[in-house]
Amino acid sequence: MTYERHFHRVSILTNGKALVTGGKYGNYFLNSAELYDPSTGMWSLTGSMNGYRYWHTAFVLNNGKVLVAGGHNNWIMLNSAELYDSSTGTWTTTGSMNTACAAHMAIVLTNGKVLATGGNNSNVFLNSAELYDSLTI
Repeated sequence: MTYERHFHRVSILTNGKALVTGGKYGNYFLNSAELYDPSTGMWSLTGSMNGYRYWHTAFVLNNGKVLVAGGHNNWIMLNSAELYDSSTGTWTTTGSMNTACAAHMAIVLTNGKVLATGGNNSNVFLNSAELYDSLTI
């Protein structure tokens, strides 16, 4: 990778490349994103996220875009979300989650909606669950 990082996320894109997003390096919060191409073994930078975040979720939607949601930014809990378009290498802001949280889990359901569950908000563990309609983006 170009940057050392932890608490980041990795998503496998529809083109087979791996997208690494956000994380933390020492006391620095990252908004950078990188691509790994397994066919060449090479890393390259791609567009940076609009916000710095770690302990977020990141996953590929049925339309091929990557949804990144929640996480921390300098110990501030986030409810914001962004979409990565691998065809342009750009990020766009999208609808926010109802509850700011980090260290939560999410999955794309068979109906295309995203189920986000649990996590924490300022050291309070959450039992919340939210549905995000990825079909409207």
